[in-house]
Amino acid sequence: MRSVRTRNRQLVAALFLAVIGMFQRPLLAEVKTWDGKHSIEKIEVTVVYFVPSDREPLPDWKERVGYFCRRIERFHEREFQRQSSMKAVMRPEPFRSGRTTEQLRNGDANFIFFQTLGEVDGELQFGRGERTAFPILLVLSEINWRPLDDFFRVKPTGASGWKFEGNYSNGRHFPGAEAGGARATYLADRGVGWGLVSADGWRVPYSGTDCVVYHEGCGHTVGLPHLEPGNNSVMSLGQYHGWINESWLDEAQKKRLGWKPPEQAFDRKADLFSTFTALPEPRVPKPNEPVSLKLTWPEQARVKSCRVRMQTDLLGPWLEITESPKLNGTRLENVELGRFDRATPVSYRVDAMLDDGRDVELWGYFQVREKPDVGPTPPAGATSSDAKRITDKPVDKPTRSQDAIDLLAMVDVAKDKVSGEWQMDGTHLLAPKQFGARLELPYQPPDEYELTVIAEPLDEPNGLLLGQRFGGRRFAVLVNYSAEKGSPASALENIDDKNVGNATTVRREVLVKGRPSQIVCTMRKDSVTVTCDGHELIHWQGDPKRLSLSDYWKTPTDSALFLGAYDCRYRISRVTLTPLSGDGRKLR
Repeated sequence: MRSVRTRNRQLVAALFLAVIGMFQRPLLAEVKTWDGKHSIEKIEVTVVYFVPSDREPLPDWKERVGYFCRRIERFHEREFQRQSSMKAVMRPEPFRSGRTTEQLRNGDANFIFFQTLGEVDGELQFGRGERTAFPILLVLSEINWRPLDDFFRVKPTGASGWKFEGNYSNGRHFPGAEAGGARATYLADRGVGWGLVSADGWRVPYSGTDCVVYHEGCGHTVGLPHLEPGNNSVMSLGQYHGWINESWLDEAQKKRLGWKPPEQAFDRKADLFSTFTALPEPRVPKPNEPVSLKLTWPEQARVKSCRVRMQTDLLGPWLEITESPKLNGTRLENVELGRFDRATPVSYRVDAMLDDGRDVELWGYFQVREKPDVGPTPPAGATSSDAKRITDKPVDKPTRSQDAIDLLAMVDVAKDKVSGEWQMDGTHLLAPKQFGARLELPYQPPDEYELTVIAEPLDEPNGLLLGQRFGGRRFAVLVNYSAEKGSPASALENIDDKNVGNATTVRREVLVKGRPSQIVCTMRKDSVTVTCDGHELIHWQGDPKRLSLSDYWKTPTDSALFLGAYDCRYRISRVTLTPLSGDGRKLR
């Protein structure tokens, strides 16, 4: 009996100490998605290599996909200090699409996004059943939105010509070709994330490709928006600055997710992953000029081994440059790559280990050029990238996007604004937060047309107005009007002189703060169709004479299209019009 009492006393004492310990340790809040609906204390990213039915997988696709899995895992661990853990699981086989490249490209980037993710999600039955972590589906595609040789960074221009396309700054290459791109969305109702990165964002290891993979695969997919104002963090401009280890997650964004700063700040200068870089010297070498990789390490680092491999053909083998199993604790600041006898792209890989057992892996890219501003082009009959397969859609056969007229490029804010302080920020148009802000587009549309607008709400979404002209009548497409009680409303204004509340009214959330959406308005002989992000929003058939525009939204030129905003700032990155029948004309 005494031994039982003793054990009971010991058990009570242990429980008491455990409870006291709980109160002594800081209690961490649960880390959740941006809207607070779903826990992200554990995240599982299913990474899928997506190959159209008319393409072949890269010979080393598993090495490339595996590299990005490891990079984003290490970055997430560093940024969240285990308050949120993330595991990237690579699907062991390529996903063979039932669609060809041409079928997938039969539309814009958002069309490709929903086609691709819808196919993969449905086939994998993604996110169904029991869960042990927040599920994210990340697709790395074998193709770009449009023809592009992403290894040479050129697009075809017809008659066997090539034109450089990509983000190139101070001799460094970053992702960002027009023909490439990436998309992602957080599906709050299902509690899953969807991400898609085209070939330009991952296949060739430019600096910043790992930023793109995390930005789309782990950022937007849990609801993180782009950061305003911008900085070099991963949800802002990190991909144009360097590798992901040189970037970070903005502290204010992490706190919004529920992250708590640790008592002791993380020392990035002493961290191998955060510090290591490998850049070519010279940055843009010429043919027959000696080239080396300049390596940076944490202070006091002593290198045990360093392996460097190189590739000048995307479909060819990796060439061993140096393997140094015993470096006797030296610092190793440079690795000689040799000379290149001609202009060529070069991908490289570095695997290193320190004396203390820490290891690091980094992939990079540069171009050997005859002149700093003239890049190499694929030789005739080359197989090093998409050069042979790139013309699967003939370049002289116009696509709908090539027929499209860029209305945004026509805008002169000083001349075209009607109400509100509209601004041009580079290639983006910024709509002000004002009631009834309006700006004319100096273009009279043809009889039938398709108007495409990509707009991102910078505030909680409220009315986005797209002014139309159809059958000689003006009216507006209203999207996500939130001034009334209940769900946001979208409608054609006006039908039979009735504005929102008429028979075309749809009540549901369409736009999301910080997420770009694509709205397509199609005018046919007797119908108007509006889609948002690939899903039909409004379809109306009737006599155009039933359409009208209220005085509140009128602009000086009755024949012009226009844009409007109601109590919400919008960043508008695209306004294009594709003629379907008849002739349009510029008004200036």
